[in-house]
Amino acid sequence: METLQIGRAKLTWLKGGVNFLDGGAMFGVVPKALWQKKYPSNEKNQIELRTDPILLQLDDRYFLIDSGIGNGKFTEKQIRNFGVLEESYVEEGLRELNLSTDDINGILMTHLHFDHASGLSRRIGEGKYQSIFPNATIYTSAIEWNEMRNPNIRSVNTYWESNWQPIEHQVETFADEIEIVKGLKLIYTGGHSDGHAIVVYDDGDACFIHMADLMPTHAHQNKLWAMAYDDYPVTSVHEKESWMEYGYQREAWYTFYHDAYYRAIKYNHAGEKVDALERVRYPY
Repeated sequence: METLQIGRAKLTWLKGGVNFLDGGAMFGVVPKALWQKKYPSNEKNQIELRTDPILLQLDDRYFLIDSGIGNGKFTEKQIRNFGVLEESYVEEGLRELNLSTDDINGILMTHLHFDHASGLSRRIGEGKYQSIFPNATIYTSAIEWNEMRNPNIRSVNTYWESNWQPIEHQVETFADEIEIVKGLKLIYTGGHSDGHAIVVYDDGDACFIHMADLMPTHAHQNKLWAMAYDDYPVTSVHEKESWMEYGYQREAWYTFYHDAYYRAIKYNHAGEKVDALERVRYPY
């Protein structure tokens, strides 16, 4: 497991699953001739995407950023359509660190699409599910929580009852932003989903920004490169522009949940890569 120390914050990437999605959908209107130079595709035009939660240790408390794709949540058709090659090993990863799911104090949900939220609960019987992290407060924006429970015609296939009903008693919502502990905030942006949020840790000289699905991979650094999956792509572009400028000035680390090649990249004032943590790649 790769780790990164940023000020008071220690980040560890857990194995939350892997799937393969259409590269064209992931890069929207950007021509393949451009995006493939930055992120390779296979013979089916699919790109490899991780769904790896970040374990964040801060002031003797443990948080997760998103939860992985879980286990046993997908039908055979969904496994095929979503290109799911590997499901979650989050609990195993925690045990390797001498932790358990009971030790997680909070989960920072950037949004509640199935590839981020399916790791919140497990199946315990036919049509029955229970929370995997019983002691955690689960933070999400109020807009996202409302749409999760009342999806529209576009979002109904990505917000699943099995991902919210077992954990609704643990949820704490916010409007614009919420400070979890000193220096660590979850901030509403919209864009990818109506209630999408990013994670910002800014404390003294230490700063990291988790852009979630506003910048799902390092290849999405360009502010104009938005996904076809985005519900509000123009919002995504403007929010990315703002937070990239902020991060460049702070020489912040940018962390990734989906990237198959990098865990985090640090950029200078000009937006040039000056440091990086690569993902250790193993054969599937």
